[in-house]
Amino acid sequence: MLTITKEFRFSASHQLDHLRSGHPCGRLHGHNYVVVLELSAEPEDLTLPGFVRDYGDLSAFGKWVDETLDHRHLNDVLDGVNPSAENIAMWLHERWVKEFPELTAVRVSETPKTWATYHPSLGGAHTPE
Repeated sequence: MLTITKEFRFSASHQLDHLRSGHPCGRLHGHNYVVVLELSAEPEDLTLPGFVRDYGDLSAFGKWVDETLDHRHLNDVLDGVNPSAENIAMWLHERWVKEFPELTAVRVSETPKTWATYHPSLGGAHTPE
């Protein structure tokens, strides 16, 4: 299996529901998010030039991120989905896997030391150690 990744960035606010009273994430706050798309293919499925997917094809996702997520309030954008990093990763995968069938994982970071990954073949969302 061969895997490529590409990183995208955006800034946005959110407010998480269903937290204990006084939890800081229950207050309106923002992050400088990093999203990493992972695309994979078997060697026999590479494109003629030898790509899993041409990185240039991913510019559509970058443009969409800029127009849809950057400097937005994610509670409004995700419409009914509590915008945790885990839920954002799943939401992004669901929206983009048809455009990029090679999409095998989506990673979302809210801070430099925290990541959530949605990897459907592993059974869903998890946070790597």
